[in-house]
Amino acid sequence: MDRLRNTVRPYAWGSTTAIPALLGTEPDGEPQAEMWIGAHPGAPSRTERGDAAGTLADLIAADPQAELGPAAVAKFGTALPFLLKVLAAGLPLSIQAHPTRAQARAGHAAEEAAGIPVDAPHRNYKDTNHKPELICALDEFEGLCGFRRPADAAALMSSLDVAELAPLIDVLRTKPEREALAHVLAAVLSMKGGKAERTVAAVARAIEDAAPGDPTGALAGYAFAAREFPGDTGLIAALLLNFVRLQPGEALYLGAGIPHAYLRGTGVEIMANSDNVLRAGLTPKHVDIPELLRVVDFRATDPDVLRPAAATDGEHRYPVPIDEFSLSRYTLGEHPAVLSGDAPQILLCTDGTATLTAADGTALALARGESAFLPAGGTPTTLAGPGATVFRASVTL
Repeated sequence: MDRLRNTVRPYAWGSTTAIPALLGTEPDGEPQAEMWIGAHPGAPSRTERGDAAGTLADLIAADPQAELGPAAVAKFGTALPFLLKVLAAGLPLSIQAHPTRAQARAGHAAEEAAGIPVDAPHRNYKDTNHKPELICALDEFEGLCGFRRPADAAALMSSLDVAELAPLIDVLRTKPEREALAHVLAAVLSMKGGKAERTVAAVARAIEDAAPGDPTGALAGYAFAAREFPGDTGLIAALLLNFVRLQPGEALYLGAGIPHAYLRGTGVEIMANSDNVLRAGLTPKHVDIPELLRVVDFRATDPDVLRPAAATDGEHRYPVPIDEFSLSRYTLGEHPAVLSGDAPQILLCTDGTATLTAADGTALALARGESAFLPAGGTPTTLAGPGATVFRASVTL
């Protein structure tokens, strides 16, 4: 077992208090957006394994068969296939979508051939992998997920009584679902100059005026985004998306092509080991409209909020349709849980104190905010700590 030391990323949208509260440290007034837990080369966790202390990425690279296990290496390769994060949004994140694996490979190859540096701000594909993800709320968490039905989006826009939205509303009411959503998203993101400024300003005013009458609904979330991103056409694009509010322990799975944005709140996030993002607004970063429209899945969907039932050992498992990652949340009681040792695992304690005990009796205590890596040694590990909450990230073999 390896205790992990993790990097906190100071993105501008981060909360100044949520991650310090989890770690038991004093806020310094600066945003702390994401704590990365894993072996992603952008910010790999550090380990404390005696003379081999270094990054988790280095540890795995030195002997992937021992760390990940033969079955995981055969199925996923020699790198840890997932990245675990604590995400703390104090401001809205960009509206975005992620590519399929085939789209990522093709896009990466094209950008490599064009000689675009991997760290260039207009680079879309930093790697060849897809990026499905799951977010599990630690506190009340607000976000946008998937397209509304065109009729519902038209009704929301119509309720704002903004004349400039009339042509978009007409398209949503008269064209087939996918054609309507694609047409309106492209039209919104293509707005420029004075027309864009007037339309966004009018929509923002209408939302601000209406939000007090909807304090627990979608308009409150949109009003928050309008205040933080004045003049951004992403505000209008956001009206096409479903608003969702997660309660602690609830989760959302986001597959390829599903447009989404996190608005505010703190959660545990797990994703495939990728950094490929196509943005659609609520951001000062690069927006590649043609590529985004090629990647987005223009189907109306209802957000599938995951509310797993507890197993007898306190495990709550969040089902996902892919194998690169799995996530469970343990609410520990008087009896310990037993973790199989056939796959690599990362454990993150988010409440109380939990103790990991290996088959040879070696023990490791995890306080709130602490994490550990368990290599695939083949032997089970017990997890104990009445009242503690622990997230377990692994793979499906």
